[in-house]
Amino acid sequence: MTTLNDRPNSALIVIDVQNGVVTGVHKRDEVVGNIVGLVDKARGAGVPVIWVQHADEDLLRGSDDWQLVAELKPAAGETVIEKHYGDAFEDTTLESVLSDLGVGKLIVAGAETDACIRSSIHGAFARGYDTLLVSDAHTAGDKSQWGAPPVDKVIAHTNLYWGFQAAPGRTAGTAQTAEIDFTS
Repeated sequence: MTTLNDRPNSALIVIDVQNGVVTGVHKRDEVVGNIVGLVDKARGAGVPVIWVQHADEDLLRGSDDWQLVAELKPAAGETVIEKHYGDAFEDTTLESVLSDLGVGKLIVAGAETDACIRSSIHGAFARGYDTLLVSDAHTAGDKSQWGAPPVDKVIAHTNLYWGFQAAPGRTAGTAQTAEIDFTS
């Protein structure tokens, strides 16, 4: 259980599924489709969906690249958090939004696995949240030209080590899209 007091609720966090981030990424359509399914399940169960949208000098606010992909749009009343660092908590209102909603468990999906996803799941876990990474709902672009492993290996490794993440009083792990049940 979360180490955050009086936070029994869950939220789906969708990170950086923006045109300029997911164009050309590994299994883009499959991953976006899985995220669409997660968003539908969360909404159907009354679980908050929190959208995280990155902006920087390469991803200019308001540009087409900055926009969320056409398949995913926030519904009326859903929170959109703008971030400027890898960790979605750094210098944003995410923590206060989650606190106001009584959220202590995060279900995380999005992009990029080896950057903002890793930073945000670690940031959440270190801040006391139970943090579940949806293993087939995150992706990244190929960074092998800079010495990174192939994307499928980056994703597999992230899923592997997050499945064994542990700390006192909170849980981490992975689950596939089909296994996520927001009603329980």
